[in-house]
Amino acid sequence: MKLDVIKLDGATAGSVELGDEIFGLEPRADILHRVVRWQRNKAQAGTHSTLGRSEVSYSTKKIYRQKGTGGARHGSRKAPIFRSGGIYKGPTPRSHAHELPKKVRALGLKHALSAKLKEGSLIIIESAESDGKTGALAKQIKSLGWKRTLIIDGAAVNEGFAKAAANIEGLDILPSMGANVYDILKRDTLVLTKAGVEALEARLK
Repeated sequence: MKLDVIKLDGATAGSVELGDEIFGLEPRADILHRVVRWQRNKAQAGTHSTLGRSEVSYSTKKIYRQKGTGGARHGSRKAPIFRSGGIYKGPTPRSHAHELPKKVRALGLKHALSAKLKEGSLIIIESAESDGKTGALAKQIKSLGWKRTLIIDGAAVNEGFAKAAANIEGLDILPSMGANVYDILKRDTLVLTKAGVEALEARLK
């Protein structure tokens, strides 16, 4: 399928052919959910920690005699039933990451790109280049009507454009290798440069 290409000033710059095997799929929520869940779990710090019975600070002296008190038998204040005692089976530092096949990850990215195209939120621009002036770029973005936007460039991001975009709220830019399902789905608009399209097609074919 063909999609029009524009410049940052809004002028047209021809068209580009998009492969149906990457941009023409029927989006599947189950695959997108699996990939996003894998991404978020992998990013989770997993530093949660509680003190167990062997770690809380208390004397190990038997708290009262075994028999004759009329109460239950206890040997330690560290027991979980006591106030400030150890936590029973509490969370410990661990990794939340789990495995996901590479084919599913690649398929998830294809479905994310297809979803953006299907809902009319995919825009192709000729290039993402700037002289590093935030004000000038901000005016262009405002005139184009982009708000929560992710721009995906080719193998490398233009240094001047990245510098200009750094202080614009709601505008993010990634190289093609940084393209991922979560970042694509959470933005309202996905913008690809022509170099970005070529790089993504080479990566996913």
